[in-house]
Amino acid sequence: MKTRSRMYKALTLTCCSTLLVLSYSATASDQKRIKQARSAAPPSVSADATIVDGDKVLVEGTNGWTCMPDTFPGDNAPICVDAVWMEMMQAMGKKEDFTANKVGISYMLQGDEGAGVSNSNPHHQDHKNADDYVETGPHLMVIVPKEMLSGITDDPSEGGPYVMWGDTPYAHIMIPVEDLKPGK
Repeated sequence: MKTRSRMYKALTLTCCSTLLVLSYSATASDQKRIKQARSAAPPSVSADATIVDGDKVLVEGTNGWTCMPDTFPGDNAPICVDAVWMEMMQAMGKKEDFTANKVGISYMLQGDEGAGVSNSNPHHQDHKNADDYVETGPHLMVIVPKEMLSGITDDPSEGGPYVMWGDTPYAHIMIPVEDLKPGK
């Protein structure tokens, strides 16, 4: 009987230890994703932002901003957006119309190296091989009513702000704040 009792204790201890390790791993993984999401914006924005990873809310925020560890699934390009940007991203994901009737702001202070897009088509089938593929170092993005885009180039190689996705409902101004690192 003592052997059976010891066996149950050992089994119980093993099960409990496994559950603790699994829950710690999930928490550690979530913490890593939270840190990555918050890196997209200054702490004054990201510290109190809601953190979302896919369909999972990791942190409930209080300031109206939403930060995500990926802009598009698995791209490893963190982003923080205000409510206007969130509305635009949801419309874009569903390929629905979107009309900017006020200013919206987004931060991508880690840039999108390796995760760039077609500058003209957010739904390009093979964006990395698009003729207008672009990667941008750390940047801000601003949504404005379309009439306010007039006069801003759509050519990222000219330096300074440029319009991305200009002929779509998801048009916005890209504002580079730092170049990609040399050799990247």
